[in-house]
Amino acid sequence: MRIIVTGGAGFIGSAVVRHLIENTQCVVANLDKLTYAGNLDSLAGAKDSPRYSFYQVDICDSAALDAVFAQFKPSAVMHLAAESHVDRSIDGPAEFIQTNIVGTYNLLEATRRYWNGLGDDEKQGFRFHHISTDEVYGDLEGTDDLFTETTAYAPSSPYSASKASSDHLVRAWQRTYGLPVLLTNCSNNYGPYHFPEKLIPHVILNALAGKPLPVYGDGSQIRDWLYVEDHARALVEVVSKGAVGETYNIGGHNEKRNLEVVETICELLDELVPQASAQSYKTLITFVKDRPGHDLRYAIDASKIERELGWTPQESFDSGLRKTVRWYLDNQDWWQRVLSGDYRLGRLGAEI
Repeated sequence: MRIIVTGGAGFIGSAVVRHLIENTQCVVANLDKLTYAGNLDSLAGAKDSPRYSFYQVDICDSAALDAVFAQFKPSAVMHLAAESHVDRSIDGPAEFIQTNIVGTYNLLEATRRYWNGLGDDEKQGFRFHHISTDEVYGDLEGTDDLFTETTAYAPSSPYSASKASSDHLVRAWQRTYGLPVLLTNCSNNYGPYHFPEKLIPHVILNALAGKPLPVYGDGSQIRDWLYVEDHARALVEVVSKGAVGETYNIGGHNEKRNLEVVETICELLDELVPQASAQSYKTLITFVKDRPGHDLRYAIDASKIERELGWTPQESFDSGLRKTVRWYLDNQDWWQRVLSGDYRLGRLGAEI
């Protein structure tokens, strides 16, 4: 396959690119705008491959998209390019509307123009894989239910609303124009190369710096955690073997309260890099005002992808989190370069 990966310099996108280059014979074009969260350093081991190429392109630029399609001639698109941080969407929703909705529309249209020019056999084999989030489903507060592929959408934040909108666009382009699409909705990812604004790397790096570890509200919010390399494997299974028009939920079977996640990170750091004071890193935990509109619980039913495509996560939360903490301890050069830019370990989404 010849695959365009949009957002391939981001956290999940770079894991997908690395997996494709290291474990398949696919030819990969990484298409990324390189916003604050895009980092070509995350592509170690892939970017020197003759099967890899990079295009610095904004998915809102239709002409640039057409040029990439004409030059690269893909047989599939894996669409991961998106603004992805809930707190940033609270502070500035316009960028999320522009990238996640308008950008997805532009990419769908560029794909459709290209796809319409293919021969019948090439058309039949082509795939447009849209990668989304479980946050489009809203909140499972007060129930023991799991999100399934038929759960109604009820997004709570500007971020999740923009992703829900993009999901609807993708389905409409199949229904109206016949574009062969696949969709996936995943739970919270974590692992190597995760941008430090997200919970797990934020806590690791704040702890190492001796800074407070902010926990929203009382920390009782529950998320299902998915190791990013498990997710990358799942996405490649879907684009390669998934049925056109189908949605597959991808989860790690790891429901954890946010406070439990933070405390487990502290315990790992206590073991691996104890503080000179001999105090536990848990003493740095600080409870802060909750995020506006904060969903209490997300949890994925991933039985469909297991049943139909044979995918299951390889990492437990304990094994994946230990790997993640060790990675940040062993790769200070990567995150120090990230932190040397405009980004700082400050709170977002507090001012409305």
